[in-house]
Amino acid sequence: MYRIFIVEDDGVIAGAVERHLESWGYQVACAQKFDAVLAEFQDFDPQLVLLDISLPFFNGYHWCQEIRKVSKVPILFLTSASDNVNLVMAMQMGGDDLLAKPFDLQVLSAKVQAMLRRAYDFAAAPAVVLTCGGAALNPANGTVTVNGQRVELTRNEGKLLQLLLERKGQIVSRDAMMTALWESDSFVDENTLSVNVNRLRRKLEAAGLPDFIRTKKGAGYLVEDETL
Repeated sequence: MYRIFIVEDDGVIAGAVERHLESWGYQVACAQKFDAVLAEFQDFDPQLVLLDISLPFFNGYHWCQEIRKVSKVPILFLTSASDNVNLVMAMQMGGDDLLAKPFDLQVLSAKVQAMLRRAYDFAAAPAVVLTCGGAALNPANGTVTVNGQRVELTRNEGKLLQLLLERKGQIVSRDAMMTALWESDSFVDENTLSVNVNRLRRKLEAAGLPDFIRTKKGAGYLVEDETL
């Protein structure tokens, strides 16, 4: 279980992020004393830090520099000041990425997964096969079977199916899917996402799963949870 430390002085935002990440199975702690962030960081010893820029006492840049003196842990800045100056400053202070407020929680979790994947070895973790409606996906090798029949997917199609199966029964936004596809929301192409989703749909339909991926107009995509 990965530990994530949230340094955010807005209690509503911090609480929402904490609950969302805990629902994904992460162990989460929120900073309580904003004049002692480094001490709380060292006590919790997280594998990822979500760090706001505007904070009481000292800003996020200060705490990023302090953390960098003792740790190489990945740091994701969360900020409403998402202009290029702040992006450059965040990277120069030792941050690894930046996410602008307001943000979609599913985009946040996709970005968190990408940062953890880049920083730590996921290959050593045991594979958990994701299943739904006759489809079974092994994320470790990207293979999917439908009622025992193997379906060949591209790497991108496999990533999209994995995200939908991980969040089955929930609407997954297009932003979250694009972030999962490229492991960053910096390079986004709406048309390319549509092409990948449509191609994935056709392959699943040919294997006997018509309407497996449903479109929720204006919201995103959904795979129904057959257990509900």
